[in-house]
Amino acid sequence: MKLTIRRKLLLGYFAMALLTVLASLYAVLSLGRLSDLAYTIINEDVPVVETAKGLSETLLAQESAEKKYLILKDPQLTEIFWSLSREFKAGLETMGKNRSTTITKRVSLMGLLHRQYGEIFQKEIALVQENKIDEARALSEQEGKPLLDQIASSLRDCQKRGERDVDSRMSLINEQGLRASRITILLSLVSLLGGMIVALFITYNISIPLRKLEKATGVIAEGNFDPAIQMERDDEIGSLAQAFGVMTERLKELEALNLDASPLTGLPGNLAIERELERRRAEGKMFSLCHVDLDNFKPFADKYGYAWGSEIIKEVAKILTQHLDAAAEEDVFVAHIGGDDFVLIAEPAVAEAMSHQLVEEFEGQIQSFYSAEDRERGSIMGKDRKGQVQKFPLITVSVAIVTDDGSRFTSPLAMAKKAAELKEYAKTLPGSNYVKQESLGKAVS
Repeated sequence: MKLTIRRKLLLGYFAMALLTVLASLYAVLSLGRLSDLAYTIINEDVPVVETAKGLSETLLAQESAEKKYLILKDPQLTEIFWSLSREFKAGLETMGKNRSTTITKRVSLMGLLHRQYGEIFQKEIALVQENKIDEARALSEQEGKPLLDQIASSLRDCQKRGERDVDSRMSLINEQGLRASRITILLSLVSLLGGMIVALFITYNISIPLRKLEKATGVIAEGNFDPAIQMERDDEIGSLAQAFGVMTERLKELEALNLDASPLTGLPGNLAIERELERRRAEGKMFSLCHVDLDNFKPFADKYGYAWGSEIIKEVAKILTQHLDAAAEEDVFVAHIGGDDFVLIAEPAVAEAMSHQLVEEFEGQIQSFYSAEDRERGSIMGKDRKGQVQKFPLITVSVAIVTDDGSRFTSPLAMAKKAAELKEYAKTLPGSNYVKQESLGKAVS
């Protein structure tokens, strides 16, 4: 067969079309694999990390309920224990849906250990009812504690496994994106010899988006969760870009949560407080900043230990957050500055009502944290900052309320400073109380 110009052109166009088809097919397959990896990260790996963290907190709360029951013998604590137990089981069922064999095996093991822990608690209840407190506590330490340690260790392993899977899949996305980009570019350059239009099509429709995704993957792998990926496409590239966006935002939230949130209460920290104050000030609506502080906390912690002191801090957090779901429409924000300091931000009437509720409920709960002797005496003996032994009152709570609409204070820092000053005044008042800064600058309790 004679190779005419026409046939040569046809062969050239055929070869170019074949290369184009191959390039497009390879790119689509690569994008599909990348999309699958991103989907796995978002729907499997990240939920494992989140669920493991949540289960760890539930397990700690369950252990706390058990310890409190052995001390207080309050039947309501058993209800809390079993409620947390059901919550833990539900979390395990969610984690058990993961396709990883290692995760499912650990879930099965944790389920078995958790059932055994529940059986031990049943025995503890029976011993307490028979007034065999020492035997119940011994059972808790000798049999219950090792089971909790094993469960906690498995949860940490699952969390670490999830984090490793995220890192490994992110690296795999980076590698596959880089490889797909290089091969696609090579095929595009070869196709360029057959026609600029086809080459440009490949370059602009496949290579450039892949290179953007490659760059974004590298940025994310370095720990920067703010890569600019803007692709309004209704195809696999658009889906991958959208998946990247969802994954990045989720990872960013997790990173911010780990860095800013209080490890004790799980509440937002200082960065979140500053952002919330800026937002409220920008809206121009009247709102109140409440600074919550515990009085005489240090002498209590020195005598009873900081572990028991942490239970009081968690109790304050519980009181502040127990009605957040019901108050969702009222835009209530609760944060933990650190130590025994908390922040409540809400509409003025809501803030005052919640402060009043905190004072009342705290007064009702704090007695249970003291020994019978200290409760009867109404004070504890401890050393002051100079090392001298003296009598300290029981812990009370003070709340300082400062109100603004964005015009009274020059900055969130100035508003927080005023709240801190008012809090020092509140601490001079006897008992638990809340005070608010009125428009004329007077503090009222």
